[in-house]
Amino acid sequence: MKRVTGIGGIFFQAKDPQALCAWYKEHLGIDVQDWGGASFDWVDDQGNPTTGSTNWCTFAKDDDYFAPSSSPFMVNYRVADLLPLLDALRAEGCNVLDKTDESDFGKFGWVIDPEGNKIELWQPPVGQ
Repeated sequence: MKRVTGIGGIFFQAKDPQALCAWYKEHLGIDVQDWGGASFDWVDDQGNPTTGSTNWCTFAKDDDYFAPSSSPFMVNYRVADLLPLLDALRAEGCNVLDKTDESDFGKFGWVIDPEGNKIELWQPPVGQ
């Protein structure tokens, strides 16, 4: 079974998300959008567009999306088949959160690594 197929996003908390986004936009040229993040479209080694993107996004310091972790960051990993992977992780003794989510953006599940970092697993919608 395939497990992680890529990085879907990098999310981190900030004391002042808007100011931090403005800094990244001004100094690093990240095209921060109104939703508070940016999407980096994937390209092949020749620079040609390919399917997929990686999102970058800030969250408010008091946002509970990272809970139950106290880490100020979370990595979103793309996976091929979420539910069987979550079952395999549970069978391996991993700390898999009971909650899953499904929306137009795909299927999501979460696991806590041995150091308490919350990891988001994302199965993109078909065709993405």
